[in-house]
Amino acid sequence: MILRPDFRFAFSHPAHFVSFGFGVGLIGFAPGTFGTLLALPLYWYALREYAPGEAFLIVAVLFAIGVWACAITGRNLGVADHGAMVWDEVVAFLVILLIAPEDPGWQAAAFFLFRLFDVVKPSPIREFERRVKGGFGVMADDILAAGYTLLVVAIIKRLWF
Repeated sequence: MILRPDFRFAFSHPAHFVSFGFGVGLIGFAPGTFGTLLALPLYWYALREYAPGEAFLIVAVLFAIGVWACAITGRNLGVADHGAMVWDEVVAFLVILLIAPEDPGWQAAAFFLFRLFDVVKPSPIREFERRVKGGFGVMADDILAAGYTLLVVAIIKRLWF
């Protein structure tokens, strides 16, 4: 089991490089937060230029790549969902950015809500995480957290704005 992967490990296989968010996951503190932040420039400078259907297709492909990458990296690390693996946060936050209002205030609120749901893992996210293993489990629990985030954003927007 590798407790603290490094850049050498990250560059030893394309799956590691992807699952570590191009190296962002190797930051020594709050890697999930930095992985989530990585989604912002990917969205702003690339993804929002596409039509919604195309953008969702791209994110679906990124999700599938994440299933593959996280399965391999988790197996090679000996830890199914190592903290340095942040591709799940990147993809889940891209989903949020595609649906949430494009206003920076809403995006900031969505960021904080997503981090809260990803860390706290309210039911049924925690149960899902315990039962579904492998790369799909790593990726899918963050998609559930994204769903909670979008639901809360929609409720707040509907009730107060």
